[in-house]
Amino acid sequence: MRVLLCVLGIVVFSAISLHAISGHITEDPTKILQKYLSLDKKGVRLEAHSWEVVRPFVAWLEEPAWGHVVVISQYEVVDDVSQWEVMNGLEAKIPVIFEVLGTMHWERATFVTNPHREIQYFHLKGVGDRWQIVGPQLPPHVGRQRLVDFVRWAELNESGPERKNLLNSLIQQLELTNEKDVQK
Repeated sequence: MRVLLCVLGIVVFSAISLHAISGHITEDPTKILQKYLSLDKKGVRLEAHSWEVVRPFVAWLEEPAWGHVVVISQYEVVDDVSQWEVMNGLEAKIPVIFEVLGTMHWERATFVTNPHREIQYFHLKGVGDRWQIVGPQLPPHVGRQRLVDFVRWAELNESGPERKNLLNSLIQQLELTNEKDVQK
């Protein structure tokens, strides 16, 4: 009986948690956008198989193989509706401000520092009874520390000495940028 109650509690809690981010059109569309961006910053799209986690939030069916990652320190979803581009009651473009640190390129295992503020307008639309992000389909926007951890993991699992050295150099580039930011 205890096991049954425990399982029932887990199911109810999971359903409540899922409903909290259900994206139902009666809810604020920024909730879906916040959840998507939070997961993206944590690196959920760094591997092809893991992008399925954000699949419920987006209208596209596939994630392209990105050759680069935009490295960010933070993002801000503009929740002031007067700054949105509202097309109708079920469609809007919501601005998101990213604090970009630079771009990491996978092929060359390099980090190009280019600090700037990037503004993207995410197009959200009521699809069925849920909000979905219909565009733009951007490359992953990942937090620096998460990216450092991911590259460390890749380096540990790399068997080729040349590629291992490239990844080690990339870690140093990413960490060096972090030290420069701390000194400012």
